[in-house]
Amino acid sequence: MLLNKSKAVAYGGILTALGVIFIYLGTILAYNKLAMLFFASLMIPIGILLIGTKYGIYIYISTLILSLLLVGFREITLSYMIFFGPYGIIKNYIEKIGKTPFEIILKLLYFNLALFISYKIYGLFISTPINMQMPIMQIFIFIQLVFLVLDYAMTLFIYKFRKKYKT
Repeated sequence: MLLNKSKAVAYGGILTALGVIFIYLGTILAYNKLAMLFFASLMIPIGILLIGTKYGIYIYISTLILSLLLVGFREITLSYMIFFGPYGIIKNYIEKIGKTPFEIILKLLYFNLALFISYKIYGLFISTPINMQMPIMQIFIFIQLVFLVLDYAMTLFIYKFRKKYKT
């Protein structure tokens, strides 16, 4: 972890800018919104590993505020606000427990709570409720699997980042 405050602020600014760029790209690209949100969310664990948890929280807040100013209150900023942004911070704390099955349960609880809140807010402010053609249970199981894949991908990224930069 970096100790120089100037370097910490510089890294925080760069990671914030990258996060905002990924969120903005998610609004202008027809596809890959989930990938852009995932890349934006990776800026938080990078910040936590390089400069500490406090700066990781600052990166999340500043990325969110700048994204709201640049993009507005849209589906992608709502997703970042409720799930993708805070997830790196929450994942950091959950994984300090050291008991993998319990960690997975806590992550799934957080994910489902964020999903429920997003669905309610999305229905109230952004659009009409989603009409689904598939049975709700199939969709629910599929979304859980997608989350576990994203969590695993983030875990691999963090592992490789730590190994490469010895944090």
